[in-house]
Amino acid sequence: MSKYDKLHSGELYLPGDEEIMKEQLKCLDKLYDFNLTRPSELDKRETLLREMFAEIGDGCYIEPPFHSNWGGKHVHFGKNIYANFNLTLVDDTHIYVGDYTMFGPNVTVATAGHPILPELREKGYQYNAPVKIGRNCWIGAGVVIVPGVTIGDNTVIGAGSVVTKDIPSHVVAVGNPCRVLREINEHDREYYFKDRKIKF
Repeated sequence: MSKYDKLHSGELYLPGDEEIMKEQLKCLDKLYDFNLTRPSELDKRETLLREMFAEIGDGCYIEPPFHSNWGGKHVHFGKNIYANFNLTLVDDTHIYVGDYTMFGPNVTVATAGHPILPELREKGYQYNAPVKIGRNCWIGAGVVIVPGVTIGDNTVIGAGSVVTKDIPSHVVAVGNPCRVLREINEHDREYYFKDRKIKF
């Protein structure tokens, strides 16, 4: 197994390895260019994202600044995904996001972890676990999603939540640690916010 392959194995490895860092720096140069684009340079942004990401569908928009350990190299976006300011994707291994999902500002999705044992952390060891976010999710402002988590389709994660365990489809989940509050239901077909009715 190559040193690069260890990123996706779940095994402990040293991220400061020269071979790994050389490849990572190429990705970070493209991320730097993306974050320096002007608001009017939408075509340039789209071109850069297609070069940066493992996969990215049509109609995706990421509002700079965008932060990412590998510049999106291990990120798989479906179509029509929207991300507000300061999306942070710690993409040391794969992150999968389904079509039509939205990210509020200041969301962090992390795949990288470090051992609890102090002696291993002192030596710089790291491990990675993929994150999967379903189709048509809304990830609220300031949410943190930790390594290895899966979030189901059509789910809403409330602002400020810390998602430490899998969350099923078709629910509203909130808190630290994030827990299911309720299922999406008939009330949501009539009201879009508090007592405000959907009128179309």
